[in-house]
Amino acid sequence: MSAPGAPALQPLKGAQLALGTLGLSLAVFMNVLDSSIANVSIPAISGNMGVSPQQGTWVITSFSVANAISVPLTGWLTQRFGQVRLFITSILLFVISSWLCGMSPSIEILIAARVLQGAVAGPMIPLSQSLLLGSYPPAKSSMALALWGMTTLVAPIMGPLLGGWISDNYTWPWIFYINIPVGVFSAWVTWTLYRKRESAIRLVPIDKVGLGLLVIWVGSLQLMLDKGKELDWFNSGEIIALTLVAVVGLVYFIIWELGEEHPVVDLSLFRGRNFSAGVVAISIGYGLFFGSLVIMPLWLQTQLGYTATEAGKVMAPVGVFAILLSPLIGKFLPKLDARRVATVAFLLFALVFYMRSKFSTDVDTMSLLIPTLIQGAAMSMFFIPLTSIILSGQAPHKIPAAAGLSNFVRIMCGGMGASIATTIWDSRGTLHHAQLTEHTGSSYPAFVQTVQQMGQLGIPESGAWAVIDRTISVQASTMAATDIFWISSVMFLGLIGLVWLTKPSKSAVPVDAGGAH
Repeated sequence: MSAPGAPALQPLKGAQLALGTLGLSLAVFMNVLDSSIANVSIPAISGNMGVSPQQGTWVITSFSVANAISVPLTGWLTQRFGQVRLFITSILLFVISSWLCGMSPSIEILIAARVLQGAVAGPMIPLSQSLLLGSYPPAKSSMALALWGMTTLVAPIMGPLLGGWISDNYTWPWIFYINIPVGVFSAWVTWTLYRKRESAIRLVPIDKVGLGLLVIWVGSLQLMLDKGKELDWFNSGEIIALTLVAVVGLVYFIIWELGEEHPVVDLSLFRGRNFSAGVVAISIGYGLFFGSLVIMPLWLQTQLGYTATEAGKVMAPVGVFAILLSPLIGKFLPKLDARRVATVAFLLFALVFYMRSKFSTDVDTMSLLIPTLIQGAAMSMFFIPLTSIILSGQAPHKIPAAAGLSNFVRIMCGGMGASIATTIWDSRGTLHHAQLTEHTGSSYPAFVQTVQQMGQLGIPESGAWAVIDRTISVQASTMAATDIFWISSVMFLGLIGLVWLTKPSKSAVPVDAGGAH
C-alpha cells in the first residue's frame, strides 16, 4: 500500500518469493487451524481442569468472539501502524498467547489467554492476503490468491484430525505449543523479507464510539450464535437479550460509521457492486459449506457409529482436489471471466449437496467419498475467483480494509451457518422422529411382527421397543441431514445470480494490491 504518488516496489522473485509465500501461508494455516483444533480437545481440557464440557466450550467461544471483533479493524489498524509491523506483532503476540494457553493452570486463565489469542489473530488473515498479493507481479495475482486459498481450505479439515491425534497421543497443551515454532519462523521470514516494504502510516483519530459499538454488537451476536443451541435459542431470555443488543448495536454502528470522517470500519466499501455482491456470495456459500462441515462428522459419529478418526478420514479427501487444482485455477484465471469460474464452483457445490441429499443409513464409504472429492474441486474454484471479484477495482490503500471486512463477514457467516445447520438438524430430526413413530404400536402389523421376531431371538419386549426407537432415531436424524443438504443444493444454485450481478473481472486485482510497499 504505497502512499499516494509513491513508487511501488518490485515484486519478490525466486527463492525470496517462495520463502515469503511459505512464511505468510504458515501464519494463515496456524491461525485457521487454531480456530478448529481446540474443538475436539474440549473433553480432554474440561476433564483435566475439572469443569463441565459446557464450561469447557468457553475455550472456543472466547476465541471466536475476540477474533470476530478484531478482524474488521484490520484496515484501521494498518493505517496507524503499517501492515508489516502489524502483521509481525500479531504473529508474535499469537505465539505468546499460545504459550499462555498451554501453561494455563485453570479454566479462567485459559479463557483469558484465548481472548488475547483471538484478538491478536484478527489482522493476520487479511494482512497475509494483502502482503502475498504485493509479493507477486500483477499478472500473477490470481496465483497468489490460489496459494493463499489452499491454506484456508486445508486448515479447517486438518484441525479436528490433528487435535484428536495430539489429544490421544500427548496432552492437550500441545495443541497450543505447536504454534510456537511455526509462528516464530513465520515472523522471522516476514521481518527478513518485508521490513523494507512497509505501508504508509497515517495517524488517524481513534473512532471510540464506532469501536465501542463494534465490540457490543459483534460480541453479542457471537455469544448468541455460540450459546443459542445450548440455551434452547429464543426460549431463553438470555438469547433474546443478546439478539436485541446485537440488532440495535448493529443499526447504531452502521448509522455512526457512515457519518464518521475516520470510521473504524470502512462501510463505504459496500457501495461497490463487485465488493457487495462478491462478499454476500462468498459469505453465504462459506456458511453453507461450514454448516455441512459440522453436520457431516456429527451425523457419522452419533448415528452411523463412526469413530472421530474415521469421520475425519471421510472428510479429509476434500483437500485433495483443492490442493491439486488451486494452482491451476490461479494460473488460468487471468485469462478467464472470474464469474464463469465461480458459477462452475456453485454448480459443483449444488451437485455435491444433491448427492448427499440421497444418503441413507446404509450409505457406504465410497458414496461418502465421491461428493467429498468433488467438493474439493468446487472449493478450488470458489475462493479464488470470488476474492478476485471482491478486490477488483479497489484503490491500493483500501485493499487491507477490503480484505479485513470481507473476511469478517465470511467468518461470521461461517459461524451462523454452523449454528443454523445444527438447529435445523435437531428440529427436523424431532419432526421426522414424531412422524415415523406414528406408524408404531399394536395397530400396525409390521411393528407387531418385528417385536415378535425379536422376541423369538430372546429379546424382551422392552428391549425390542428400545431397538426400534434407536432405529427410528437414526433414520430421523439421517432424513434431517439430507433435508439440510437438499436446501443447501438449492441455495447454491440461487447464489449464481449474485455472481452475475458483478461486473466482468479477469483477475482484476490492482497492480499495487499487496500494499506491502
